[in-house]
Amino acid sequence: MTSLATAQRSLADPSVRHPLWPPLTRGCPVTSTEEVAYPLDIDYAYDEVPADLFARPAAHGLERWAPLLPPLAAPGLGEGNTPLVELADGLWIKDESRNPTWSHKDRLNRVAVSAAVASGARGIVVSSSGNHGAAAAAYAARAGLPCAVFTSPDAPPAVASHLRAYGATVLTVPRASVRPLMLRIVDELGFQSVSSVTDTAHTGHPFGPEGYKTLAYEIALDLGRAPAAVHLPTGYGELLFGVAKGFRELARLGVTDSVPRVYATEPAAAGALTEALRTGRPVARVPVGPSIAYAIDCEISGYRGVLAVRETGGAARTVTDEQMAAAQAELAAQGLWFEASSAAGLAGFRAHGPHEADGPVVCVATSSGYKDIGTARHAYAPMDPDWQSIKTALTESEPPK
Repeated sequence: MTSLATAQRSLADPSVRHPLWPPLTRGCPVTSTEEVAYPLDIDYAYDEVPADLFARPAAHGLERWAPLLPPLAAPGLGEGNTPLVELADGLWIKDESRNPTWSHKDRLNRVAVSAAVASGARGIVVSSSGNHGAAAAAYAARAGLPCAVFTSPDAPPAVASHLRAYGATVLTVPRASVRPLMLRIVDELGFQSVSSVTDTAHTGHPFGPEGYKTLAYEIALDLGRAPAAVHLPTGYGELLFGVAKGFRELARLGVTDSVPRVYATEPAAAGALTEALRTGRPVARVPVGPSIAYAIDCEISGYRGVLAVRETGGAARTVTDEQMAAAQAELAAQGLWFEASSAAGLAGFRAHGPHEADGPVVCVATSSGYKDIGTARHAYAPMDPDWQSIKTALTESEPPK
């Protein structure tokens, strides 16, 4: 199957269209202003979508959805088709930790790295302290492209190990230097950025969020319908936008008869999207405090998130570190181990609801517990092998009856 992608269009004014190539990674050159760099969306020839596209089950590898994705010029790693796990009372967890590099970012990078390959980029550059960098490095390696990753020296151990394993060039420079250096790598070395290079808003790669649409496709096929609501951890809002767009496409194509409300959950230490919606602005910048949710504590929002919430009738809310830790523990007690940021969607649902829903509710959990800041920093102390010590340890750990 071939891609039906036709053009890039401005999210500020969808009537403003640009050719599909090259990817406009610095925002729309027509509608962007000095205050806001507006991102691009991808349009498709929807009337040419094969009638049986959603009649078959999901499968590993985003090529399963090729007609509704930009051209997949880079090989994949079997991403997607992650499990939907039922908890109780109509609540489901979409477990994105089952992707090849243990996070949802594999979906974005399969598409964004493909765009780099198709447009002749000489390499990949990304700024990330976690999942995005690891996924970009993996898919660049798979495509045979060099990858430069600007990351924090305090990145979680699992992420640092990932980057080294994939052969990425890891660059740890002061934060203020990252954006200018990324632009020089793009302009002088011919690399393509798969993360945002704009200062006035998060624009990101225009093709990347298309990979997130496939979450919506899989959820709808697994449930046999669209859910009533979807709760997602939110940083810059690309995942939020992609999932909302996927459900809107399903309704447009007649696969489902509704679009779920999409709810963004941000750490209380940040909350840029929540602030943008509260003040009616396209983007907002907020001070960022310390948080266990390092993956989503973003100081600036993106316009994609505003659109996703408004167009689905959802909302953006914040949760505390304590609420995310409680959600993380709740999931672990069900055999599901996620980093704290990934539990934000469930934390938002538990803290804010709405708890009365006309249909199933899905919380997307984005990344494995291996990616948490504190993982692998502690070990168990040795203990005596006598029976009383063993018996005490086991009886004290028995679950409540």
